[in-house]
Amino acid sequence: MKLENISFSPEETGGLEAAANQPFSQAWAKKYLRKLAECDDRVEALNRSEIAAELATTLMQTLRTTSVQAWAKTEALLSQEIIRHQIDPQLIDPWAVTKDAHQIYQTALSAYAQQISPPKFSTWIAKDLGDIRQKYIADDPRVIGFISMQFHYSGQILLQLTPPTQQPSLSVYLKVIDDHLYMPLQRAYQAAAKHAYDAPPLQAVQRILPLCTEIATKIVERVMQLYPDYQCSTGRLDDPNIRISSVRDAEMFQVYLWVCILENNISAVQQELFPLCVMLYPRLKVRWDLVRQLIELLGIEIHSRLEPQQAAYFVPYYQSLWAMFSPEVFPDNAS
Repeated sequence: MKLENISFSPEETGGLEAAANQPFSQAWAKKYLRKLAECDDRVEALNRSEIAAELATTLMQTLRTTSVQAWAKTEALLSQEIIRHQIDPQLIDPWAVTKDAHQIYQTALSAYAQQISPPKFSTWIAKDLGDIRQKYIADDPRVIGFISMQFHYSGQILLQLTPPTQQPSLSVYLKVIDDHLYMPLQRAYQAAAKHAYDAPPLQAVQRILPLCTEIATKIVERVMQLYPDYQCSTGRLDDPNIRISSVRDAEMFQVYLWVCILENNISAVQQELFPLCVMLYPRLKVRWDLVRQLIELLGIEIHSRLEPQQAAYFVPYYQSLWAMFSPEVFPDNAS
């Protein structure tokens, strides 16, 4: 059959035209659906922002009561520690502490209402929290235990007042506050600033710094495997809030080691970390064998992630840390 003898009916010709237009039709349909999706995203973002702003307004109205309740919990937990550790009670002004907590959480809720990203909020609030931390530990570093628990309890009470659907998003902002109070981050930054950019100790810390949370998470997951039935005063290790606190503690131990390396002495651990642990862990029913497990796993992670010459900067301070929490100091049956 010759091609010139082939003919099409009008109906068949229309079908060919439609077929020729299929790529255009598909592109138009995809564009239409993409615009709908973008519209849905904008509406969802707007809804999230409105919900966040409404929640923040509600929680701000509770801040005064929240701060008072948090101090009552802190005092119930640690009042006997003032006597045991011979801390001057004049250094712990509950009104000043609750006022500072009120202001910080007001700022946090404002950031949440505006949907400022948590990393940006962390940068925004870092100096204020660093100043608060320094103010309270200036005369006695052990006071940080009271301050950190006051802020921690404030955040936990606010979280309990938050609908479950919004707790995950708000908890990220609250973790920023906990991190800056429990960890000597500003002290680490100040110590780092005194080193030349290519100083080997600084480079060792810079190498492992971005791995901090990854290392902490891996350690906590391993501890959970080793202690599947372990329970502290507030619940099991696999409880989401306890897991978050455990990861923070594993991060805290790392930051204190950084400070030791950058300052070239062990004073940060001796004066702050050790008293803090002695003050809090027995009260929270955290056993010393679990703490030692955390430290042992931290040592394994450091050596596996750094070159030997870089890991060497950690060794003397890590060994001192281990010795301070060893069975000779805290037998397994010690409380």
